[in-house]
Amino acid sequence: MESYALLVAATLNAGTVLALAALGLLINEKAGVLNLGAEGLMLCAAIAGFAAVVHTGNDWVGFAAGMGAGALLAGIFGVLVIWLGTNQYATGLALSLFGVGFSAFAGIGYVQEKLPERLSHAIPVLADIPLLGPALFRQHPLVYVTIALVFALIWFLDKSRTGLVLRSVGESPDSAHALGYPVRRIRLAAVMVGGALCGLSGAYISVVYTPLWVEGMVAGKGWIALALTTFATWRPARVLLGAYLFGGVTMLQFHLQSAGVDVPSQLLTALPYVATIVVLALISRNPTWIRVNMPASLGKPFHPGS
Repeated sequence: MESYALLVAATLNAGTVLALAALGLLINEKAGVLNLGAEGLMLCAAIAGFAAVVHTGNDWVGFAAGMGAGALLAGIFGVLVIWLGTNQYATGLALSLFGVGFSAFAGIGYVQEKLPERLSHAIPVLADIPLLGPALFRQHPLVYVTIALVFALIWFLDKSRTGLVLRSVGESPDSAHALGYPVRRIRLAAVMVGGALCGLSGAYISVVYTPLWVEGMVAGKGWIALALTTFATWRPARVLLGAYLFGGVTMLQFHLQSAGVDVPSQLLTALPYVATIVVLALISRNPTWIRVNMPASLGKPFHPGS
């Protein structure tokens, strides 16, 4: 039973990485902007966060550095696609490729660096509860912050005036512009907030999830997060559940290996990506269902006065 508690704990940890990035991408897409550069954003943020912790010894400085790097790169992406009218798909792919190369270059001097000793984040009393304690109450605070962020985002999108304006920009930017809303600035703000969350996810990987720096360490998680927004039909609560589902599949490979299951390690490593392909294939069988839930202007440029 203890092994199952550890599996649950690892699932929450792995799911936090995907949930943060997917929530950021969801905010982008709710505003009508599709950012395919999440992988590159997360890699640049991972090295920024890791380097910040190496030099300061403070995890939260590392998270701030990762968010700043993500917001900066997302802001550049936003200016290109929102003001200069570049293709969102091509620009996002270019950002992803740039992030892979730049992070590898910037991280050369940090490959052998080690972070300060990790602190225990166990919650007193609760962490000692049999089974539940190891599974739920010994997580990094950012795991609980992510869960709270989901509920905050649900309220923001459904109840707040700003959230409703954001959604209107994603559904009909022409109508929002006619009502006097600054569509381009709203989209840029959404892109930068989304980039900051992707950056936080990248920093979490290098500072907490696997506290080291290795070239390409995001390993496709940005693409899984992108698929997760579609899988969740652009709803925050489903993003969190989907993130834990994919996180559980990721951690299952280690659980099976420790249990002595004779399965090729390459097959186990491929499980999360196979699951992503299967889910997307199942969803794509009903395009009408996707269209009903997808923001109407997603991926479409907006030109005031056109």
